[in-house]
Amino acid sequence: MENQKFEILTTQSNIDWVGKKVTGAHNGTIGIKEGEIILNNGKLAGGKFIIDTTSIKILDVTDPTLNAQFWGHLASDDFFSSEKYPEAVLEITSVNGNRVEGNLTIKDITQAIGFDVAVSVSGDVLTATGLVVVDRTKYGMKFRSGNFFQNLGDTLIYNDFELNVNITAKAA
Repeated sequence: MENQKFEILTTQSNIDWVGKKVTGAHNGTIGIKEGEIILNNGKLAGGKFIIDTTSIKILDVTDPTLNAQFWGHLASDDFFSSEKYPEAVLEITSVNGNRVEGNLTIKDITQAIGFDVAVSVSGDVLTATGLVVVDRTKYGMKFRSGNFFQNLGDTLIYNDFELNVNITAKAA
């Protein structure tokens, strides 16, 4: 059993997010602060990612004033509480084929999460992609959730948001 560790190249890796509401969607990016991926005999076996919640960017709101207001709202206690919790952590706990199970911690709340991932290795470079669907209400983000508030009409924000993760890592 040979373990091989890959350090995430944060400048070559990205997470694109999409949050949906009744009247449309918003999208942007969030940065990876640091992380590693572990292969065992060439197969994904583990890993840990630290996500910088202060790095959230909104790409679909082009007006600078509205963008700053939206960013402030995402950073507020309604969503990520970025000042109090500047990091979120995803730790892989098990892998079965392309299916990854792990623990996602946002705002000091840890929940189990599962998703599919595609991994390839070329020389000492590893690339991995996956779509992670997160139910924000499990992490205390209840703002305009139909689970907690009635009669929201077209102001309702769906509970799930999507993280399209693209990782590039180099053998350590």
